[in-house]
Amino acid sequence: MKDNRRDFLKKSATLAAAISIGGIATAVPTPFGNKKKAIKKREYKKDAGMKFSYLMGPASPKVPFAKELGVLHVVSGVERLQGAKAWDPEAITATKAIWDKIGIKWTVVEGPPSLGTQTKLGLAGRDEEISNFITFMKNLKKYGDVDIICYNWMPVISWARTDQEGLGRGGALMLAFDYEAMKGKPLTQYGEISKELLWKNLEYFLKAVVPEAEKIDMNLSLHPDDPQVDVIQGISRIMNTVESFDRAMAISPSKFNGVTMCQGNFSLMGADIPALVRRWGKDKISFVHFRNVQDLSGVIPSTKFTETFHDEGQIDMYEAMKAYYEIGFEGPLRPDHVPVMSTEIENPKMRGGYTTLGNLFATGYIRGLAESVAKEACKA
Repeated sequence: MKDNRRDFLKKSATLAAAISIGGIATAVPTPFGNKKKAIKKREYKKDAGMKFSYLMGPASPKVPFAKELGVLHVVSGVERLQGAKAWDPEAITATKAIWDKIGIKWTVVEGPPSLGTQTKLGLAGRDEEISNFITFMKNLKKYGDVDIICYNWMPVISWARTDQEGLGRGGALMLAFDYEAMKGKPLTQYGEISKELLWKNLEYFLKAVVPEAEKIDMNLSLHPDDPQVDVIQGISRIMNTVESFDRAMAISPSKFNGVTMCQGNFSLMGADIPALVRRWGKDKISFVHFRNVQDLSGVIPSTKFTETFHDEGQIDMYEAMKAYYEIGFEGPLRPDHVPVMSTEIENPKMRGGYTTLGNLFATGYIRGLAESVAKEACKA
């Protein structure tokens, strides 16, 4: 492992220079305009009133750190319970009980267990899957006291990266993507899937579930395609522009048909994050993935990019935090896609953007932003 690591460092020296903040400034896409506003004075709240969260399971090594850091909300799936489906009351009750015992509030389900290929591709069994999703919503709210479901419209191939060991600041490992490396991969078993089909199926889904979500105040929080490219292995991507999100929300106009503000993806679409936050507001943004990225392609949407530490990259994170505060957002916010840092690098299992040390750094950085923005408002 040490020899491989040494070779990797030599081969990646050029990339390290490329993704330093000084070396990549010219690759940043030109965003649309952002009108800054003075923050309205209001009473100070810790973390600017937001629900700081981690994505993790009950056995995650992040759990004790989360409690020590005061990150007391969790984004989690449903625990597997023998003899029960994930949408059954028993499974949801058991999951809530586990988190209650730990002392962390279960707040968001990300990647619902009852929404998959049948619904997104319009295959046989779609109506049963949607019926199970509606049951899941109702039971999640009733037995889990959870009112946000983060879902995506990426059938067959979910989020993807072409490199999990891109070299970043100080030798930390970064997730990276290059569309050219994906183009030679074969079609999936489903062949070519058109954008028209995906839009048709999304409309079918939204018209079935949004009215039911409204009855129970369940926030359906749509995540952007990641990466936000046109097609992967024959599977089209449709949630890869800001305009696509406007269209999706217009299909079933409701505050419960909203958005997961994954900053990295929207920035790589060319959006100015603070401006977009202000435009959509807290009635549309129910959940935030607070992360930073750097485009390396020079085109919009980006076809080549790297994740970065939270305090570098192309997004003005301070202005983003000000925008969330300005719109009165007090929902769950979590770090996303953090680097692999020293002492975790030698463990090959520590990949994929959710390692412990990177989350600790991100939490301190995000909390500092939140405190400065909230205290600035108190002095206004």
